Amino acid sequence: MANANPFARRESHSVQAIWTYKVGTILTWLLAVLVSIYYTFGIPQDGKHHRDTIWGQNSRHPGPFALNALIASLYWLALFLLQIAYVWHLFSNNNDYVQAAAGVGSHFIFNNLLHFAFVMLFVRSHFVWAEIILIINFFNLSSLYFRHSTHPRFIHIPATSGPLAWAFVALYWNGAIAVDSHTLAARILANIAIWGILVYGGFFLVAYKDYTMGFALSILTASLGVGQFFTKAFALQWIFCFIIMGLLFVSTLVIAVPGIFGKEVSFRREGAIVPADQERAPLLDDA
Repeated sequence: MANANPFARRESHSVQAIWTYKVGTILTWLLAVLVSIYYTFGIPQDGKHHRDTIWGQNSRHPGPFALNALIASLYWLALFLLQIAYVWHLFSNNNDYVQAAAGVGSHFIFNNLLHFAFVMLFVRSHFVWAEIILIINFFNLSSLYFRHSTHPRFIHIPATSGPLAWAFVALYWNGAIAVDSHTLAARILANIAIWGILVYGGFFLVAYKDYTMGFALSILTASLGVGQFFTKAFALQWIFCFIIMGLLFVSTLVIAVPGIFGKEVSFRREGAIVPADQERAPLLDDA
């Protein structure tokens, strides 16, 4: 039964499976990239609901989690470029890298398909369905993270931590649009909920010493802060965003900087018992 489950953890993958991941990864990555670029500038010409570009929808629904289009777009541009490095690992001459990349292949392909579905729904104003897609992808990427947290950085960042950080913030962003959160009660709730980003990022910094999640969430929170400032300057939301961004960024530096001076930085919890198969996996610091 485990052999039929594409998400089951395996120590090694057959040549046929690796080629399947190579083809599936490239095709779905191109699908995700092309639909993201097209709908950044293009408007859907089908459907009965109101249609707009990705950032047109963001501007049309200036709720308490509206993002800054430039910062968020640069985040995705960097992520897509880093994902090229992930694809390269599937074609590497280093078998450890190939096996590590193949190990996350099913989740990465599923993430690309779900990202495609989210964009198609979002630009057509199907925000409730888009939120359901985000929730599914959040669990997909969370499962990937907790089962494969010791891979090389250039697999971990583009395939795991980068998309997961986005999925978490996007749940806030699209969710606020879906419920049309413009009332005073919704604003107060948003002022409280925003601190969940700090708690979420802090968990990965403390439990896994994962500075990549810290940096990713810092950038996305900056996008949220700038977006909120230009949405409603006289409000608490953008102030909270920049406080959270600052705390996350400083905490991330505390974790990341020691590695520059030769101190080993691992994403594993200190004192945790590491299974033998993880112990043999390439460490994040080896990339």
